[in-house]
This record gives sequence, structure tokens and C-alpha cells, in this order.
Amino acid sequence: MGSFSIWHWLIVLAIIVLIFGTKKLRNLGGDLGGAVKGFKDGMKSENEKSAEAAVGKGEIPPATGQTYEAEVKKETTKT
Repeated sequence: MGSFSIWHWLIVLAIIVLIFGTKKLRNLGGDLGGAVKGFKDGMKSENEKSAEAAVGKGEIPPATGQTYEAEVKKETTKT
């Protein structure tokens, strides 16, 4: 039993549309998308949430958006 061809999947899709209708499928897709978005928001750590809140207020969080300029000097030793 290998994978099904594209025609098999199109027939299955047509049967699902006939059984449920497009409106129910559209609502199901929206509900699924909202659930995925909620899951992603729940997985964020508290630091990421506070950093996003600071960016929303116009503040720059300490770990982002900063550039440091410095000179690198080679240390020489006397032998």
C-alpha cells in the first residue's frame, strides 16, 4: 500500500465537502488557527512577553537594538 495519487485525495476532499459543507469547514479552519495561535502564545516565556510589551510601549529592551563600539588591541608580551 503506497501513497495515494492526487485523484484519490481529490475524491476524499470532495466527499468531505459534500458531507460537512464549506461553511462548517471554514469555521473549523478558523477555530484550528485560533487554537494554534493560542498554543504559540502560551509557549512563549515570560521574558519574551515582557520584551514584546516594552517594544509595544516604544521602549527598547536591553538585549535588542543596541550596538557596541570598541577597539581591539593585541596584547604583546615581552620575552
